[in-house]
Amino acid sequence: MSESRVVQAAEGTYLVHGSSTNWVILVEDDSVTLIDGGYPDDADAVEASVREVGYRMRDVEAVLVTHAHVDHIGSLPQLTAKYGIPVYLDRVEVAHAKREYLQQATPKQILANAWRPGVLPWAAHVVRAGALKPCAIPSAEPFPREGALDLPGRPVPVPTHGHTSGHSSYHLPGRGVLISGDTVVTEHGTSRVKGPQMLLPMFHHDGARALQSLDSLEGLRADVLLPGHGPMRTGPLGKALGEARENAARHLR
Repeated sequence: MSESRVVQAAEGTYLVHGSSTNWVILVEDDSVTLIDGGYPDDADAVEASVREVGYRMRDVEAVLVTHAHVDHIGSLPQLTAKYGIPVYLDRVEVAHAKREYLQQATPKQILANAWRPGVLPWAAHVVRAGALKPCAIPSAEPFPREGALDLPGRPVPVPTHGHTSGHSSYHLPGRGVLISGDTVVTEHGTSRVKGPQMLLPMFHHDGARALQSLDSLEGLRADVLLPGHGPMRTGPLGKALGEARENAARHLR
């Protein structure tokens, strides 16, 4: 069982640091929205984090997914089946969640990047966290509507395709928060860069499109950035996106 750390980011908004991936809990009245769910071995930690903020898994109205990599959906097959919770994500990403196709770094790509400090320790860690376990969500569905979803936090999906074909970020206009998934992170085990950045190129299905997707986030009203990896970032979103673009070039060296 992995452990997690819960950080309150805004009213009714919690960033949870799992074994090496974050998830987000949004609460409103007596209901919860869960965004992402870590690795397969994070299932107990996800349940514990929901209890820590005063709720139970049966209070979770829906799970939203940024993208269907195992480190973001690993616990969800077990939890959503156990509690009958619907799972929503971008229409393009639904087939990925059902494992009708798979977009992730291959062993060949990882070995080609083994010279980078941190890559081999990261690879060993993710195997221990359950990265090789089967992971599919047969019940995954596309978002039920466009615009703000009628769920706790009123999250607005923002298409940020590229990291995977149907990656989404989530904007909380009423709370001044952006949940960026892997479009922008602030730290990662394979990177020696600190602060807003993109992941190494080997992690992106379409790197050029992933970089371009940062443009979709410009102009959103948010001064709290909750990434899929790394600590919360506060301050102007435009500045964080600029740093991510600059640091993306460093990863290519």
